[in-house]
Amino acid sequence: MKDMKDMKTTIKKCLVVVMMLGTFINYANGTKTAIDVIDGKRVKVEFKIVKKGQTLSIKDENGIVMYSQKIETSGTYSKTFDLSKLKKGKYTTELEKDYEILVKSFKILDGQIYFEGEKKIFKPVIRTENNLVLISKIAFNKEPLKVALYYNDEIIFSETVKDSKVVVNRVYKLSEEEKGDYRVVINSDNRTYTKDFKI
Repeated sequence: MKDMKDMKTTIKKCLVVVMMLGTFINYANGTKTAIDVIDGKRVKVEFKIVKKGQTLSIKDENGIVMYSQKIETSGTYSKTFDLSKLKKGKYTTELEKDYEILVKSFKILDGQIYFEGEKKIFKPVIRTENNLVLISKIAFNKEPLKVALYYNDEIIFSETVKDSKVVVNRVYKLSEEEKGDYRVVINSDNRTYTKDFKI
């Protein structure tokens, strides 16, 4: 009987991972981007599939936001940016979606724009069920995941997950008797993600 219960739990976990991977892959495949440099100083950014509420931003190499805009309508997004006033250095354009961030890197040198590459960063999925905190993260580069749990603004648990797997899964069980405000903070890929919840 116990073996059957363990087997059902394992099957459920596998199904969740497969569903998550399917969702992430669909999001990844559904995004086509084009960036064209015009006259070496202006850039036309185009995303074929965007959703209302997603965010487009331009950041410098220190992560300081130089420009940010919420996408107002779903469909195709196209905008030309005049980057001639930006100083020499490295920058990124980032489209923040539900489960991923599309990052395109470029540098400005001698008044000209040069694109250096692109990557996708998968955001962690944080869910809470009663007194459980469930965290999943796709990490193709196997980046360490730092997790911290707070109760009423005081840290109660932290760990750095160094996993050799592509999908990192963690479940944390909190005390049912400790009612109040909780927060989970995750650091990965030089970014911070937070979720506030109550028990």
